Amino acid sequence: MGMININNLSFRYDGMQSNLFNKLNISIDESWKLGLIGRNGRGKTTLMRILLGQLEYIGDVQSNLKFHYFPQAVISDADSAQNVVLKMAGIDISELWRIQIEMDKLQLKDTVLNQQFSTLSPGEKTKLKLAVLFSDENTFKLIDEPTNHLDVDGRKIVADYLKQKTGFIVVSHDRDLINKVVDHVMSIDRSKVEVLKGDYDTWKVAFDQQNEFEKRKKAEIEGDVKRLEKAAKRVSQWGNNTENKKGQSAYKGQGHVDLDKGFIGHKAAKVMKRKKVMERRTDSEIEEKKSLLKNIDEEQELTLNFSRTPQKNLLTVSDFTVSRSGHQLIEPISFKIGRHDRVAIMGPNGIGKTTVIRAILGDESIETQGTSKLAGGLKISYVGQLFDNVNGDLREYAESNKLDLSLFLNALRKLGFDRSVFDNKMEDMSMGQKRKISLAKSLVEPANLYVWDEPLNYLDIITRQEIENLVLEVKPPMLFIDHDVMFVRDVATEKITLRMNSSGEELRY
Repeated sequence: MGMININNLSFRYDGMQSNLFNKLNISIDESWKLGLIGRNGRGKTTLMRILLGQLEYIGDVQSNLKFHYFPQAVISDADSAQNVVLKMAGIDISELWRIQIEMDKLQLKDTVLNQQFSTLSPGEKTKLKLAVLFSDENTFKLIDEPTNHLDVDGRKIVADYLKQKTGFIVVSHDRDLINKVVDHVMSIDRSKVEVLKGDYDTWKVAFDQQNEFEKRKKAEIEGDVKRLEKAAKRVSQWGNNTENKKGQSAYKGQGHVDLDKGFIGHKAAKVMKRKKVMERRTDSEIEEKKSLLKNIDEEQELTLNFSRTPQKNLLTVSDFTVSRSGHQLIEPISFKIGRHDRVAIMGPNGIGKTTVIRAILGDESIETQGTSKLAGGLKISYVGQLFDNVNGDLREYAESNKLDLSLFLNALRKLGFDRSVFDNKMEDMSMGQKRKISLAKSLVEPANLYVWDEPLNYLDIITRQEIENLVLEVKPPMLFIDHDVMFVRDVATEKITLRMNSSGEELRY
Protein backbone atom coordinates (compact mmCIF):
# COMPACT_ATOMS: atom_id res chain seq x y z
CA MET A 1 0.00 0.00 0.00
CA GLY A 2 1.34 3.42 -0.99
CA MET A 3 1.80 6.11 1.65
CA ILE A 4 3.03 9.67 1.97
CA ASN A 5 4.83 10.15 5.30
CA ILE A 6 5.79 13.69 6.29
CA ASN A 7 7.99 14.02 9.37
CA ASN A 8 9.14 17.24 11.10
CA LEU A 9 8.63 19.26 7.92
CA SER A 10 9.53 22.95 8.23
CA PHE A 11 9.45 25.45 5.39
CA ARG A 12 9.46 29.17 4.74
CA TYR A 13 9.98 31.29 1.64
CA ASP A 14 12.81 33.81 1.55
CA GLY A 15 11.74 36.99 3.30
CA MET A 16 9.08 35.35 5.45
CA GLN A 17 9.30 36.14 9.17
CA SER A 18 7.90 32.79 10.32
CA ASN A 19 7.61 29.27 8.95
CA LEU A 20 4.75 28.37 6.66
CA PHE A 21 5.06 24.83 8.03
CA ASN A 22 6.71 24.17 11.37
CA LYS A 23 7.65 20.57 12.26
CA LEU A 24 4.66 19.14 10.40
CA ASN A 25 3.95 15.43 10.91
CA ILE A 26 1.29 13.75 8.81
CA SER A 27 0.59 10.55 6.86
CA ILE A 28 -1.59 10.21 3.75
CA ASP A 29 -2.85 6.94 2.28
CA GLU A 30 -2.77 6.48 -1.51
CA SER A 31 -6.47 5.47 -1.52
CA TRP A 32 -7.61 8.77 0.00
CA LYS A 33 -9.50 11.48 -1.82
CA LEU A 34 -8.09 14.33 0.22
CA GLY A 35 -9.32 17.92 0.08
CA LEU A 36 -6.97 20.72 1.21
CA ILE A 37 -8.76 23.58 3.00
CA GLY A 38 -7.27 26.81 4.31
CA ARG A 39 -7.07 30.54 3.75
CA ASN A 40 -5.19 31.93 0.78
CA GLY A 41 -1.45 31.95 1.42
CA ARG A 42 -1.47 29.25 4.11
CA GLY A 43 0.55 26.78 2.03
CA LYS A 44 -1.83 24.48 0.12
CA THR A 45 -0.08 24.78 -3.24
CA THR A 46 3.29 24.96 -1.45
CA LEU A 47 2.67 21.53 0.09
CA MET A 48 2.03 20.13 -3.38
CA ARG A 49 5.24 21.68 -4.67
CA ILE A 50 7.14 20.09 -1.79
CA LEU A 51 5.70 16.67 -2.68
CA LEU A 52 6.76 17.27 -6.29
CA GLY A 53 10.31 18.00 -5.13
CA GLN A 54 10.26 21.57 -6.41
CA LEU A 55 11.14 23.24 -3.10
CA GLU A 56 13.88 22.72 -0.53
CA TYR A 57 12.71 22.10 3.02
CA ILE A 58 13.82 20.92 6.44
CA GLY A 59 12.57 17.53 7.59
CA ASP A 60 11.70 14.29 5.88
CA VAL A 61 9.15 13.40 3.18
CA GLN A 62 9.00 9.74 2.25
CA SER A 63 6.76 8.08 -0.32
CA ASN A 64 6.79 5.19 -2.76
CA LEU A 65 4.28 7.03 -4.97
CA LYS A 66 4.85 8.82 -8.26
CA PHE A 67 3.11 12.19 -8.40
CA HIS A 68 1.24 13.79 -11.32
CA TYR A 69 0.24 17.47 -11.12
CA PHE A 70 -2.72 19.43 -12.50
CA PRO A 71 -2.82 21.91 -14.21
CA GLN A 72 -0.03 20.77 -16.50
CA ALA A 73 2.08 23.25 -18.45
CA VAL A 74 1.45 23.60 -22.19
CA ILE A 75 4.61 23.94 -24.27
CA SER A 76 2.93 25.29 -27.40
CA ASP A 77 -0.74 26.18 -27.44
CA ALA A 78 -0.48 26.91 -31.19
CA ASP A 79 -0.25 23.14 -31.74
CA SER A 80 -3.30 20.92 -32.19
CA ALA A 81 -5.05 19.80 -29.03
CA GLN A 82 -4.19 16.20 -29.93
CA ASN A 83 -0.47 16.88 -30.12
CA VAL A 84 -0.60 18.91 -26.90
CA VAL A 85 -2.23 16.12 -24.89
CA LEU A 86 0.08 13.46 -26.33
CA LYS A 87 3.11 15.49 -25.24
CA MET A 88 1.55 16.07 -21.81
CA ALA A 89 0.93 12.37 -21.33
CA GLY A 90 4.27 11.31 -22.83
CA ILE A 91 2.61 8.76 -25.12
CA ASP A 92 2.25 8.18 -28.87
CA ILE A 93 -0.95 8.15 -30.88
CA SER A 94 -1.42 4.39 -30.40
CA GLU A 95 -2.34 5.09 -26.77
CA LEU A 96 -4.53 8.13 -27.41
CA TRP A 97 -7.56 5.95 -26.62
CA ARG A 98 -6.64 6.14 -22.92
CA ILE A 99 -7.20 9.88 -22.97
CA GLN A 100 -10.33 9.57 -25.12
CA ILE A 101 -11.94 7.26 -22.54
CA GLU A 102 -11.49 9.95 -19.89
CA MET A 103 -12.69 12.66 -22.29
CA ASP A 104 -15.91 10.75 -22.78
CA LYS A 105 -16.48 10.62 -19.01
CA LEU A 106 -15.96 14.39 -18.92
CA GLN A 107 -18.49 14.88 -21.74
CA LEU A 108 -15.79 16.20 -24.05
CA LYS A 109 -16.14 15.33 -27.75
CA ASP A 110 -13.24 13.88 -29.71
CA THR A 111 -13.60 16.69 -32.26
CA VAL A 112 -11.82 19.11 -29.91
CA LEU A 113 -8.61 17.16 -30.52
CA ASN A 114 -8.56 18.48 -34.09
CA GLN A 115 -8.67 22.12 -32.98
CA GLN A 116 -5.72 24.34 -32.22
CA PHE A 117 -5.31 24.17 -28.44
CA SER A 118 -5.32 27.97 -28.05
CA THR A 119 -8.80 28.18 -29.62
CA LEU A 120 -10.39 25.93 -27.00
CA SER A 121 -12.51 27.44 -24.25
CA PRO A 122 -11.03 27.55 -20.72
CA GLY A 123 -13.47 24.80 -19.72
CA GLU A 124 -12.41 22.55 -22.60
CA LYS A 125 -8.75 23.05 -21.70
CA THR A 126 -9.46 22.14 -18.08
CA LYS A 127 -11.30 18.95 -19.03
CA LEU A 128 -8.57 17.91 -21.47
CA LYS A 129 -5.89 18.29 -18.82
CA LEU A 130 -7.95 16.26 -16.36
CA ALA A 131 -8.39 13.55 -19.01
CA VAL A 132 -4.61 13.41 -19.46
CA LEU A 133 -4.09 13.34 -15.68
CA PHE A 134 -6.33 10.34 -15.08
CA SER A 135 -5.32 8.45 -18.19
CA ASP A 136 -2.22 7.47 -16.20
CA GLU A 137 -3.33 4.88 -13.66
CA ASN A 138 0.09 4.56 -11.99
CA THR A 139 0.36 7.98 -10.34
CA PHE A 140 -1.02 9.79 -7.32
CA LYS A 141 -2.75 12.96 -8.48
CA LEU A 142 -2.13 16.47 -7.11
CA ILE A 143 -5.01 18.62 -8.38
CA ASP A 144 -4.88 22.40 -7.95
CA GLU A 145 -8.15 24.29 -8.55
CA PRO A 146 -9.85 22.04 -11.16
CA THR A 147 -13.03 24.18 -11.39
CA ASN A 148 -11.37 27.45 -12.34
CA HIS A 149 -13.08 28.97 -15.42
CA LEU A 150 -15.95 26.46 -15.27
CA ASP A 151 -19.62 27.41 -15.11
CA VAL A 152 -22.15 25.60 -12.93
CA ASP A 153 -22.74 22.78 -15.41
CA GLY A 154 -19.02 22.31 -15.99
CA ARG A 155 -18.36 22.14 -12.26
CA LYS A 156 -21.03 19.48 -11.84
CA ILE A 157 -19.44 17.38 -14.62
CA VAL A 158 -16.00 17.63 -13.00
CA ALA A 159 -17.42 16.85 -9.54
CA ASP A 160 -19.24 13.77 -10.84
CA TYR A 161 -16.05 12.70 -12.61
CA LEU A 162 -13.77 13.07 -9.57
CA LYS A 163 -16.35 11.34 -7.39
CA GLN A 164 -15.57 8.12 -9.27
CA LYS A 165 -11.80 8.45 -8.80
CA THR A 166 -9.49 7.58 -5.90
CA GLY A 167 -5.95 8.49 -4.93
CA PHE A 168 -5.63 12.26 -5.13
CA ILE A 169 -5.18 15.50 -3.25
CA VAL A 170 -7.36 18.36 -4.46
CA VAL A 171 -7.03 22.04 -3.64
CA SER A 172 -10.30 23.81 -4.37
CA HIS A 173 -12.23 26.85 -3.21
CA ASP A 174 -15.44 25.22 -4.48
CA ARG A 175 -17.27 24.03 -1.38
CA ASP A 176 -19.76 21.98 -3.37
CA LEU A 177 -16.95 20.13 -5.17
CA ILE A 178 -15.10 19.38 -1.92
CA ASN A 179 -18.33 18.17 -0.38
CA LYS A 180 -19.05 15.80 -3.25
CA VAL A 181 -15.67 14.26 -4.05
CA VAL A 182 -13.48 13.93 -0.93
CA ASP A 183 -13.43 11.40 1.90
CA HIS A 184 -10.75 13.17 3.99
CA VAL A 185 -10.08 16.86 4.66
CA MET A 186 -6.75 18.45 5.59
CA SER A 187 -7.20 21.84 7.22
CA ILE A 188 -4.23 24.21 7.12
CA ASP A 189 -4.52 27.24 9.37
CA ARG A 190 -2.08 29.65 11.00
CA SER A 191 -0.94 27.41 13.83
CA LYS A 192 -1.77 23.82 12.97
CA VAL A 193 -2.52 21.25 10.29
CA GLU A 194 -5.24 18.71 10.97
CA VAL A 195 -6.67 15.76 9.04
CA LEU A 196 -10.30 14.77 9.40
CA LYS A 197 -12.17 11.84 7.87
CA GLY A 198 -15.22 13.13 6.04
CA ASP A 199 -16.33 15.83 3.59
CA TYR A 200 -16.79 19.61 3.69
CA ASP A 201 -19.89 19.42 5.90
CA THR A 202 -18.03 17.23 8.40
CA TRP A 203 -15.15 19.68 8.47
CA LYS A 204 -17.50 22.68 8.76
CA VAL A 205 -19.16 21.29 11.90
CA ALA A 206 -15.76 20.62 13.48
CA PHE A 207 -14.48 24.04 12.35
CA ASP A 208 -17.44 25.88 13.90
CA GLN A 209 -17.10 23.92 17.16
CA GLN A 210 -13.38 24.70 17.28
CA ASN A 211 -14.04 28.39 16.66
CA GLU A 212 -16.52 28.52 19.54
CA PHE A 213 -14.05 26.75 21.82
CA GLU A 214 -11.25 29.09 20.78
CA LYS A 215 -13.43 32.16 21.39
CA ARG A 216 -14.07 31.00 24.95
CA LYS A 217 -10.43 30.04 25.41
CA LYS A 218 -9.24 33.37 24.07
CA ALA A 219 -11.50 35.30 26.47
CA GLU A 220 -10.25 33.15 29.35
CA ILE A 221 -6.59 33.65 28.43
CA GLU A 222 -7.02 37.41 27.94
CA GLY A 223 -8.62 37.56 31.40
CA ASP A 224 -5.65 35.67 32.86
CA VAL A 225 -3.21 38.04 31.16
CA LYS A 226 -4.97 41.11 32.58
CA ARG A 227 -4.98 39.56 36.07
CA LEU A 228 -1.27 38.73 35.86
CA GLU A 229 -0.40 42.19 34.53
CA LYS A 230 -2.23 43.74 37.48
CA ALA A 231 -0.33 41.43 39.83
CA ALA A 232 2.96 42.43 38.19
CA LYS A 233 2.09 46.08 38.67
CA ARG A 234 1.34 45.50 42.37
CA VAL A 235 4.67 43.69 42.83
CA SER A 236 6.52 46.55 41.17
CA GLN A 237 4.76 49.15 43.34
CA TRP A 238 5.45 47.13 46.50
CA GLY A 239 9.15 46.85 45.65
CA ASN A 240 9.44 50.55 44.86
CA ASN A 241 7.68 51.50 48.09
CA THR A 242 10.01 49.23 50.07
CA GLU A 243 13.03 50.71 48.31
CA ASN A 244 11.87 54.19 49.27
CA LYS A 245 11.61 53.16 52.92
CA LYS A 246 15.08 51.69 53.31
CA GLY A 247 16.39 54.68 55.35
CA GLN A 248 16.72 54.56 59.19
CA SER A 249 13.48 56.52 59.62
CA ALA A 250 11.56 53.48 58.40
CA TYR A 251 12.74 51.50 61.46
CA LYS A 252 11.91 54.04 64.17
CA GLY A 253 10.39 52.37 67.21
CA GLN A 254 12.24 49.09 66.53
CA GLY A 255 14.92 49.60 69.16
CA HIS A 256 16.10 45.98 69.02
CA VAL A 257 17.26 46.45 65.41
CA ASP A 258 20.86 47.45 64.75
CA LEU A 259 20.28 50.47 62.53
CA ASP A 260 23.64 50.52 60.79
CA LYS A 261 23.86 51.13 57.06
CA GLY A 262 25.01 47.55 56.41
CA PHE A 263 21.85 46.09 57.90
CA ILE A 264 19.59 48.46 56.00
CA GLY A 265 21.40 47.79 52.72
CA HIS A 266 21.17 44.03 53.27
CA LYS A 267 17.45 44.27 54.04
CA ALA A 268 16.78 46.36 50.92
CA ALA A 269 18.79 43.96 48.75
CA LYS A 270 16.72 41.00 49.98
CA VAL A 271 13.48 42.86 49.21
CA MET A 272 14.65 43.81 45.71
CA LYS A 273 15.80 40.25 45.01
CA ARG A 274 12.42 38.93 46.04
CA LYS A 275 10.75 41.58 43.87
CA LYS A 276 12.82 40.57 40.82
CA VAL A 277 12.08 36.87 41.36
CA MET A 278 8.35 37.61 41.57
CA GLU A 279 8.50 39.86 38.49
CA ARG A 280 10.35 37.20 36.46
CA ARG A 281 7.84 34.56 37.53
CA THR A 282 4.87 36.80 36.65
CA ASP A 283 6.42 37.91 33.33
CA SER A 284 7.03 34.26 32.47
CA GLU A 285 3.40 33.40 33.17
CA ILE A 286 2.22 36.36 31.07
CA GLU A 287 4.39 35.31 28.12
CA GLU A 288 3.19 31.73 28.45
CA LYS A 289 -0.44 32.86 28.34
CA LYS A 290 0.22 35.19 25.40
CA SER A 291 1.91 32.37 23.48
CA LEU A 292 -1.31 30.38 23.81
CA LEU A 293 -3.13 33.18 21.99
CA LYS A 294 -0.88 32.61 18.96
CA ASN A 295 -2.49 29.20 18.51
CA ILE A 296 -5.91 30.80 18.17
CA ASP A 297 -6.70 32.11 14.70
CA GLU A 298 -7.66 35.77 14.62
CA GLU A 299 -11.37 36.02 13.96
CA GLN A 300 -12.81 39.43 13.24
CA GLU A 301 -16.35 39.56 11.95
CA LEU A 302 -16.94 41.28 8.62
CA THR A 303 -19.22 44.31 8.47
CA LEU A 304 -21.14 45.98 5.65
CA ASN A 305 -21.66 49.75 5.36
CA PHE A 306 -25.24 49.24 4.23
CA SER A 307 -28.30 51.42 4.76
CA ARG A 308 -31.80 50.40 3.72
CA THR A 309 -33.81 52.87 1.62
CA PRO A 310 -37.52 53.61 1.98
CA GLN A 311 -38.22 52.77 -1.69
CA LYS A 312 -40.21 49.59 -2.21
CA ASN A 313 -38.61 48.74 -5.57
CA LEU A 314 -34.92 49.46 -6.12
CA LEU A 315 -34.64 47.93 -9.59
CA THR A 316 -37.34 47.01 -12.11
CA VAL A 317 -36.41 45.05 -15.25
CA SER A 318 -39.11 44.36 -17.86
CA ASP A 319 -38.78 42.35 -21.11
CA PHE A 320 -35.11 43.29 -21.09
CA THR A 321 -32.57 41.89 -23.56
CA VAL A 322 -29.26 42.83 -25.14
CA SER A 323 -28.95 43.07 -28.89
CA ARG A 324 -26.54 43.42 -31.77
CA SER A 325 -27.65 45.40 -34.82
CA GLY A 326 -31.22 45.19 -33.56
CA HIS A 327 -31.07 41.41 -33.22
CA GLN A 328 -31.88 40.01 -29.79
CA LEU A 329 -29.10 37.79 -28.45
CA ILE A 330 -30.90 36.41 -25.39
CA GLU A 331 -34.51 35.81 -24.52
CA PRO A 332 -36.05 38.80 -22.66
CA ILE A 333 -35.94 38.72 -18.85
CA SER A 334 -38.12 40.42 -16.23
CA PHE A 335 -37.63 40.76 -12.47
CA LYS A 336 -37.74 43.22 -9.58
CA ILE A 337 -35.36 43.82 -6.69
CA GLY A 338 -37.10 45.05 -3.56
CA ARG A 339 -35.64 46.07 -0.22
CA HIS A 340 -34.92 42.46 0.79
CA ASP A 341 -34.38 40.71 -2.57
CA ARG A 342 -31.18 39.08 -3.77
CA VAL A 343 -31.35 38.08 -7.44
CA ALA A 344 -28.81 35.73 -9.04
CA ILE A 345 -28.20 35.92 -12.81
CA MET A 346 -27.58 32.37 -14.02
CA GLY A 347 -26.45 30.81 -17.31
CA PRO A 348 -23.53 29.06 -19.02
CA ASN A 349 -20.20 30.73 -19.77
CA GLY A 350 -20.33 32.95 -22.84
CA ILE A 351 -24.04 33.72 -22.76
CA GLY A 352 -23.47 37.27 -21.52
CA LYS A 353 -24.27 37.49 -17.82
CA THR A 354 -21.71 40.24 -17.22
CA THR A 355 -22.91 42.16 -20.26
CA VAL A 356 -26.51 42.06 -19.02
CA ILE A 357 -25.48 43.48 -15.64
CA ARG A 358 -23.43 46.22 -17.31
CA ALA A 359 -26.42 47.09 -19.50
CA ILE A 360 -28.76 47.22 -16.49
CA LEU A 361 -26.34 49.62 -14.80
CA GLY A 362 -26.51 51.91 -17.83
CA ASP A 363 -23.53 51.04 -20.06
CA GLU A 364 -24.49 52.95 -23.21
CA SER A 365 -22.07 50.99 -25.40
CA ILE A 366 -24.41 47.99 -25.15
CA GLU A 367 -27.50 47.87 -27.35
CA THR A 368 -30.62 46.94 -25.39
CA GLN A 369 -34.35 46.43 -25.77
CA GLY A 370 -36.97 46.54 -23.03
CA THR A 371 -36.68 48.60 -19.86
CA SER A 372 -34.45 48.70 -16.81
CA LYS A 373 -35.17 51.28 -14.12
CA LEU A 374 -33.22 52.03 -10.94
CA ALA A 375 -34.82 53.94 -8.07
CA GLY A 376 -33.64 57.53 -7.70
CA GLY A 377 -30.81 58.43 -5.36
CA LEU A 378 -29.50 54.89 -4.92
CA LYS A 379 -25.93 54.35 -3.83
CA ILE A 380 -24.77 51.24 -5.72
CA SER A 381 -21.68 49.25 -4.72
CA TYR A 382 -20.30 47.39 -7.75
CA VAL A 383 -17.76 44.58 -7.72
CA GLY A 384 -16.61 43.82 -11.24
CA GLN A 385 -15.19 40.57 -12.57
CA LEU A 386 -12.00 42.20 -13.87
CA PHE A 387 -9.28 44.16 -12.08
CA ASP A 388 -8.42 46.78 -14.69
CA ASN A 389 -8.31 49.64 -12.17
CA VAL A 390 -6.40 47.82 -9.43
CA ASN A 391 -2.94 49.42 -9.54
CA GLY A 392 -0.71 51.64 -7.45
CA ASP A 393 -0.72 51.16 -3.67
CA LEU A 394 -3.58 50.65 -1.23
CA ARG A 395 -3.48 54.20 0.08
CA GLU A 396 -3.79 55.64 -3.44
CA TYR A 397 -6.61 53.20 -4.19
CA ALA A 398 -8.49 54.22 -1.03
CA GLU A 399 -8.03 57.92 -1.82
CA SER A 400 -9.15 57.60 -5.45
CA ASN A 401 -12.27 55.70 -4.36
CA LYS A 402 -12.97 58.10 -1.45
CA LEU A 403 -12.62 55.34 1.15
CA ASP A 404 -11.69 55.79 4.78
CA LEU A 405 -8.17 54.30 4.79
CA SER A 406 -8.34 52.80 8.29
CA LEU A 407 -11.73 51.17 7.61
CA PHE A 408 -10.51 49.88 4.25
CA LEU A 409 -7.32 48.34 5.68
CA ASN A 410 -9.28 46.89 8.57
CA ALA A 411 -11.69 45.22 6.11
CA LEU A 412 -8.72 43.73 4.27
CA ARG A 413 -7.37 42.31 7.53
CA LYS A 414 -10.76 40.77 8.26
CA LEU A 415 -10.63 39.15 4.81
CA GLY A 416 -7.32 37.50 5.76
CA PHE A 417 -5.09 40.04 3.99
CA ASP A 418 -1.56 39.96 5.41
CA ARG A 419 -0.22 43.28 6.75
CA SER A 420 3.17 42.46 5.23
CA VAL A 421 1.84 43.22 1.72
CA PHE A 422 0.07 46.49 2.60
CA ASP A 423 2.89 48.48 1.02
CA ASN A 424 3.16 46.35 -2.13
CA LYS A 425 2.01 47.59 -5.53
CA MET A 426 -1.40 46.15 -6.35
CA GLU A 427 -0.39 45.20 -9.88
CA ASP A 428 2.12 42.78 -8.33
CA MET A 429 -0.43 41.12 -6.07
CA SER A 430 -2.12 37.76 -6.62
CA MET A 431 -5.60 37.45 -8.12
CA GLY A 432 -6.93 36.46 -4.70
CA GLN A 433 -5.46 39.59 -3.13
CA LYS A 434 -6.91 41.78 -5.90
CA ARG A 435 -10.33 40.21 -5.39
CA LYS A 436 -10.13 40.96 -1.66
CA ILE A 437 -9.24 44.58 -2.45
CA SER A 438 -12.34 45.04 -4.62
CA LEU A 439 -14.50 43.27 -2.03
CA ALA A 440 -13.10 45.35 0.85
CA LYS A 441 -13.99 48.49 -1.12
CA SER A 442 -17.56 47.23 -1.48
CA LEU A 443 -17.80 46.37 2.21
CA VAL A 444 -16.76 49.82 3.47
CA GLU A 445 -18.31 52.22 0.94
CA PRO A 446 -21.87 53.43 1.73
CA ALA A 447 -24.44 51.53 -0.33
CA ASN A 448 -28.16 50.78 -0.67
CA LEU A 449 -27.82 48.14 -3.43
CA TYR A 450 -25.01 45.68 -4.15
CA VAL A 451 -24.14 44.50 -7.65
CA TRP A 452 -21.47 41.78 -7.51
CA ASP A 453 -20.04 40.00 -10.55
CA GLU A 454 -18.42 36.72 -9.40
CA PRO A 455 -17.37 38.16 -6.01
CA LEU A 456 -16.04 34.81 -4.74
CA ASN A 457 -13.57 34.23 -7.58
CA TYR A 458 -10.08 33.36 -6.23
CA LEU A 459 -11.27 33.42 -2.61
CA ASP A 460 -10.56 30.53 -0.23
CA ILE A 461 -13.32 28.42 1.31
CA ILE A 462 -13.20 30.11 4.72
CA THR A 463 -13.47 33.63 3.27
CA ARG A 464 -16.34 32.50 1.02
CA GLN A 465 -18.21 31.21 4.05
CA GLU A 466 -17.60 34.49 5.91
CA ILE A 467 -18.95 36.55 2.97
CA GLU A 468 -21.99 34.30 2.80
CA ASN A 469 -22.59 34.61 6.55
CA LEU A 470 -22.36 38.41 6.30
CA VAL A 471 -24.91 38.61 3.47
CA LEU A 472 -27.32 36.29 5.28
CA GLU A 473 -27.00 38.33 8.47
CA VAL A 474 -27.42 41.80 6.92
CA LYS A 475 -29.79 40.74 4.10
CA PRO A 476 -28.97 43.62 1.72
CA PRO A 477 -30.65 43.84 -1.70
CA MET A 478 -28.34 42.38 -4.34
CA LEU A 479 -27.96 41.57 -8.02
CA PHE A 480 -25.14 39.11 -8.48
CA ILE A 481 -23.41 36.46 -10.60
CA ASP A 482 -21.49 33.57 -9.14
CA HIS A 483 -20.68 29.93 -9.94
CA ASP A 484 -20.41 28.86 -6.29
CA VAL A 485 -23.41 26.51 -6.02
CA MET A 486 -23.67 26.78 -2.23
CA PHE A 487 -23.48 30.59 -2.26
CA VAL A 488 -26.22 30.89 -4.87
CA ARG A 489 -28.38 28.29 -3.11
CA ASP A 490 -28.12 29.95 0.30
CA VAL A 491 -28.07 33.64 -0.66
CA ALA A 492 -30.37 34.09 -3.68
CA THR A 493 -34.05 34.79 -3.11
CA GLU A 494 -34.64 34.51 -6.89
CA LYS A 495 -32.70 33.06 -9.83
CA ILE A 496 -32.94 34.45 -13.35
CA THR A 497 -31.54 32.12 -16.02
CA LEU A 498 -30.37 33.63 -19.32
CA ARG A 499 -31.19 31.70 -22.48
CA MET A 500 -29.98 32.29 -26.02
CA ASN A 501 -32.48 33.48 -28.57
CA SER A 502 -33.82 30.98 -31.10
CA SER A 503 -31.01 31.65 -33.59
CA GLY A 504 -28.46 30.37 -31.07
CA GLU A 505 -26.05 33.25 -31.74
CA GLU A 506 -23.61 33.68 -28.88
CA LEU A 507 -23.08 36.96 -27.09
CA ARG A 508 -19.43 38.08 -27.08
CA TYR A 509 -18.52 41.64 -26.09
